[in-house]
Amino acid sequence: MARLLTVLFAHWSVLLAALLWTAPLGYGVYLFSQEVHMREELALRSSSTGEPPKAIQAQVEFNPDAIATVMGLAAQTAVERSAEPLTLRGSFVSSTGLSRALLAGADGERLYQVGDSLPGGSVLRRIEVSRVVLWRKGREELLILQPGTESPVLRPNPTVPRPAPALLHLRPSTHLSQGH
Repeated sequence: MARLLTVLFAHWSVLLAALLWTAPLGYGVYLFSQEVHMREELALRSSSTGEPPKAIQAQVEFNPDAIATVMGLAAQTAVERSAEPLTLRGSFVSSTGLSRALLAGADGERLYQVGDSLPGGSVLRRIEVSRVVLWRKGREELLILQPGTESPVLRPNPTVPRPAPALLHLRPSTHLSQGH
């Protein structure tokens, strides 16, 4: 017995490698045999009843509008104004994907981002500069920023002087550290 243990400990790496190769290979062979068995049984059932398998019966007609909707593309129909009891007060569009929309409703104003649920049951789908797109009852609806006296886009005023940037010293200057 001691000799057997000595041989096992001497060749443990070879035995471990063999086990690590045979275990997945054996499991793969088992899964393959199960798949073959299941396919044979399905073929036997369909030939005895004369009907094609249910997987073939349940094929659905191709609907490109559904695919476009899932991918977030605009439908070919005109988007209607929303019946949601909200007003778009402002939108903050960012190129980094952190856009927000300021919406006012019966409970006050609140900032929302894409994917947020709104009080009326719709979902905020897209935020643009002058409008937001909502998903409500299986279709897109618009909330448009109401035109006012000011431009909906705020741009920096070039005539206003900017403050000088603050300088950050990473270490004290030599003339300051010598005197103290």
